[in-house]
Amino acid sequence: MIPFSPPRIDDRTVKAVEEALRSGWITTGPRTKEFERRLAAYCGVDRVIALNSWTNACELVLRWFGIGPGDEVIVPAYTYCATANIVMHVGAKPVLVDVLDDFTMDPEAVRRAIGPRTKCIMPVDIGGLPARVPEIMRIAEECSPLFTPAVNLRVAGTNPQMRLGRALVMSDAAHSFGARIADKAVGAQADITGFSFHAVKNLTTAEGGALAFNLPAPFDHEELYRHFNTMSLHGQSKDALAKTQPGAWRYDVAFPGWKCNMTDLQAAIGLVELDRYDNDTLVRRRAICERYDRAFSADSRFIIPTFRDAKRTSSFHLYMLRVREASEAQRDAIITAIAQREVSVNVHFIPLPLLSFYKGQGYQMSDHPNTFAQYSREISLPVYYDLTDAQVDEVVAAVKAAVDEVMGPA
Repeated sequence: MIPFSPPRIDDRTVKAVEEALRSGWITTGPRTKEFERRLAAYCGVDRVIALNSWTNACELVLRWFGIGPGDEVIVPAYTYCATANIVMHVGAKPVLVDVLDDFTMDPEAVRRAIGPRTKCIMPVDIGGLPARVPEIMRIAEECSPLFTPAVNLRVAGTNPQMRLGRALVMSDAAHSFGARIADKAVGAQADITGFSFHAVKNLTTAEGGALAFNLPAPFDHEELYRHFNTMSLHGQSKDALAKTQPGAWRYDVAFPGWKCNMTDLQAAIGLVELDRYDNDTLVRRRAICERYDRAFSADSRFIIPTFRDAKRTSSFHLYMLRVREASEAQRDAIITAIAQREVSVNVHFIPLPLLSFYKGQGYQMSDHPNTFAQYSREISLPVYYDLTDAQVDEVVAAVKAAVDEVMGPA
């Protein structure tokens, strides 16, 4: 059976974790701090904070920005539920918008959705392809006259909504670490970018996430880092590493925070992955996707995914193939037929309005026709470092045979 996306775990990974275990630092410590520094350098930003998941990292952002009941956050209808779940966690309302044919948020749909209650816009990078973040940033600026900040909000002595003066743009880059926009690494475009390092991601720490800060003046990124570090540790003023300094045991609790710090065990894996990311991991993932492209591009039954355009380059996280004329039921039957040929595939994602909870909140799939059109014929094929060329060819043969079986020969 060809699996879908196993993590890359080799002797180098095991050795790094063993060294972390033997060092005595298994919670947040020197490896986590080094991982943060190297992530910031990679993304071209002043500061990155590493946390225990994308979900908790990005929920902290909404809470820091003072988003809550009565507020709205614009998200694409085509995304994993985590994007909208964190909006629900803080009591705000997700406002869903449709996507373009490349699966990413439609900027003009965002413009139409912005209103006085809009506090945040969350573009989502799908399959590794960045959303049109610079366009969405520009729209947020142009629509700033509509922005109504909370006047009584105070975070560490400031009101971030009044300081920014417009909707916050927080990019969901869970799929796109290493992707580029206008030849700059993802992380340096939105106000804040959230990454995921879950086990299936290109760069993994087993579980984990990070925030890259890119807010304009007068925001101070060092101050933001300290505040989010405190937020992630129950509001405690010192982390475990800081308390090891001579006589530094005393701490304070500034506010009732959360618990979502990254550990050195996770960071040890991340440091290995980051060291070989551009020159090894991305090279192999690109080669796999290009091999799929050559196999499917000449067959009119298929629509191959977008990995590059004039301004964007993907991180090659997923190969999101579409069967051009397939209905949703046919797509599902094709997936079953592929599985019978011992190949694991997936679908990214079930749109939010089709999920029971969001359907129950009144969201309707008919309001987002292009989201459904892309989802209903999409099949994600295996892409992972150890996938061989021969296995890629097996996947291609299984997909084509399954389509022949369900829809008839080409």
